[in-house]
Amino acid sequence: MRETAESTPREDAIRLLARREYARRELRERLTAKGHAGEDVDACLLELEEQGLQSDARFAESFLRARVARGQGPIKLRAELERRGIDDDTARQAFAELASEVDWFQLAGDVLSRRFPGPGETPRERARRERFLAGRGFDFEQLRHALAHAWDEN
Repeated sequence: MRETAESTPREDAIRLLARREYARRELRERLTAKGHAGEDVDACLLELEEQGLQSDARFAESFLRARVARGQGPIKLRAELERRGIDDDTARQAFAELASEVDWFQLAGDVLSRRFPGPGETPRERARRERFLAGRGFDFEQLRHALAHAWDEN
């Protein structure tokens, strides 16, 4: 692969990290796509991690907070973290830190009540609501709870 003449892997990585957190795998893919040599990228990423400028744990935490705010459920979030290269231990730790702040059952209900005006009169309408929540990444128990309680008065 060719090395870019105008910037080093570190400069490109810093530029990317200045905008948002990146998982190590994501950052590696972006830097190699820019034409940086694999061994240079690996050395750069190791250095950035040692300096605390790149952290998969920090990425996972910020990613989860942002996606929870968008109303996504735990199944979808775990899959997304895995796709981005976050290992199981790091993902588990990020979910554990978030556990005291997020009630997945309540979130599923909130998301459902914002999207639909009521529980639905026909089986077809209820199935549509179930598919909506499943697509957002909520499990069966959260889905059932949301369908039963999303429109309760608070």
